[in-house]
Amino acid sequence: MSFELLSTDPETRARRGRLTLAHGVVETPAFMPVGTQATVKTLTPDEVRASGAQILLGNTYHLYLRPGHERIRRLGGLHRFMAWDGPILTDSGGYQVFSLARLNKIREDGVAFQSHLDGSRHFFDPETATRVQLALGSDIAMAFDTLTPYPSDYARARLDMERTTAWARRCAEVWRAESRDPERVPADGAGKTLLFGIVQGGVYADLRKESCRTLAELDLPGYAVGGLAVGEPMEECMRVLAETEPFLPVLKPRYLMGVGRPEDILEAVERGIDMFDCVLPTRNARKGSVFTSRGKLVIKNATYTDDLRPLDPDCDCPTCRTFSRAYLRHLFAAGEILGLRLATQHSLHYYQTLVRGIRTALETGRFAAWKRETLARLAEGA
Repeated sequence: MSFELLSTDPETRARRGRLTLAHGVVETPAFMPVGTQATVKTLTPDEVRASGAQILLGNTYHLYLRPGHERIRRLGGLHRFMAWDGPILTDSGGYQVFSLARLNKIREDGVAFQSHLDGSRHFFDPETATRVQLALGSDIAMAFDTLTPYPSDYARARLDMERTTAWARRCAEVWRAESRDPERVPADGAGKTLLFGIVQGGVYADLRKESCRTLAELDLPGYAVGGLAVGEPMEECMRVLAETEPFLPVLKPRYLMGVGRPEDILEAVERGIDMFDCVLPTRNARKGSVFTSRGKLVIKNATYTDDLRPLDPDCDCPTCRTFSRAYLRHLFAAGEILGLRLATQHSLHYYQTLVRGIRTALETGRFAAWKRETLARLAEGA
């Protein structure tokens, strides 16, 4: 379980790395498909793997509520439960507690909330969030944090940052004490889960710097930048990221949470980020909007009724090798489930092709030029 920094781009802050985890190797920069409820919606694990995905994201809040983390632990852990043999990262559940839960009440020791499913009452604190993730047996667990909405004043951002830091210390104590406890983890998962801290601080550079410094003192295996892509303009997001990156540990993996448009991934890689996740490729695909090498394509539009071209002429995924835009447009118009599956399959494949291209460009020392060429193609239109 290690992170190797293989190369850096001479013109930017971009990095090429390799993260070795208990269930496999993740070449970075990497994009993690979101498997919220132990599934990437509409696809089998084999289909997700065939897209090029190396690591998936699971959601602590949803799996805690249904089917329950202890049940998953008894059944052998999340990997066995969902038949995915590669690495899994679980988020802490903090975002969902704040955004989905009813009547949540944030306290210094944690968050009391009602389930969005049935209204039942629950309480999440750093210890609970960490123990739930240990029970799931994920390769990477995220520390429990407090989300700062946008816009927020300085006082609110500082309060959230300081609480997040205090909670990270508590998460680290539980992780170090219990990650090898056979009563806490799946039978084959002892000592295999890594804990990542989450940098907060809103849009304020000094708070982000302070968050990096105090979290680095915990010497965790990796660090995430949270609290971005929550409504701020993307230019503001990238400014904050550029101001934060110099204070992140160089030899630890860096994860930007929830940022996922292709253009934004390219900009974030340029600013030194290694890992990404986002629901956009899968959620948008199920609504008939797919990502291609030449920008977004809304396949439900009538203009594709007689279009025999593939979704993306540059793509070699099974969808593009086999089916036309006209056929996918028909599937969506007819409400056929196959349309959702094929569109999702393509979009995931496109995202993995994108990050694979980034890695190759970094290996060959031409990331800056490759980025410019890729952005120009995206602007052409599908």
